[in-house]
Amino acid sequence: MKFADLHTHTTFSDGTTTPEKIVILAEKHNLCALAICDHDTIDGVLPALSAAKNTAIEVIPSLELSCENNNYEVHILGFFLDYESQLLSGRLKKLRLARIGRMREMVDKLKAMDVDIDINEVFKLAGEATVGRVHLARVLMTHGYISTLPEAFYKYIGENCPAYVSRFKLTPKDAIKLILEAKGVPVLAHPYSLNNDSLIEEFVGYGLLGIEAYYPEHQPSFVKHYENIADKFNLIKTGGSDYHGSIKPRNPLGKIKVPYDVVIQLKDAKNKINP
Repeated sequence: MKFADLHTHTTFSDGTTTPEKIVILAEKHNLCALAICDHDTIDGVLPALSAAKNTAIEVIPSLELSCENNNYEVHILGFFLDYESQLLSGRLKKLRLARIGRMREMVDKLKAMDVDIDINEVFKLAGEATVGRVHLARVLMTHGYISTLPEAFYKYIGENCPAYVSRFKLTPKDAIKLILEAKGVPVLAHPYSLNNDSLIEEFVGYGLLGIEAYYPEHQPSFVKHYENIADKFNLIKTGGSDYHGSIKPRNPLGKIKVPYDVVIQLKDAKNKINP
């Protein structure tokens, strides 16, 4: 059988591995397909496609959109996007600018707590990548305010923590619409984090076409639960490692993979919505 990892991140968001290196790793792990799902950006897609030209690896142009629903985070994956879409590029640029503003607010909150972090150090670490809380956590660790990256989230910058700043107001409905407009297939990422399964039916009404049933944090009972929900709403069951490189060492590339038939289902869904 052929297998695919449909959830990976690169140095273009909060991963530590370049798109080119991820393609090489995919070959070593005997994968046949790979989805580059950076947060709120598609900039890692072209480098990955270029690196895969002389390999047997199929790179799927994808992303992971961060949204809010009643002050709770929701993440929507988009597969087989038109990565040359001007509409998509314009919307993503606005999201990245909002991330910069959010980061400034979090650093200001930290300074009010006598946690003195230079915002320029965070931006320098992120470089051309979409800046995110992981970059801030890494700077906090560099200066000794935390000893592990997870500590930053439960002590300072996680939801309901003192330096947390709410996300920009992209709703799940808007995210699904944007992915569909970019000729992609919208899929709910790591549904266990919703803590509210009733929302899934709502998202289906907006055009959701899949659910990430197979995920590192999903215990067997969770997998079965989300498989049943997928069957109920006729959703494609996807899965992936949520690979971030050294940021999540317990999630190596290919830790969670799905049969290539899932890729075919995503392609079929794309063709149905974009005849």
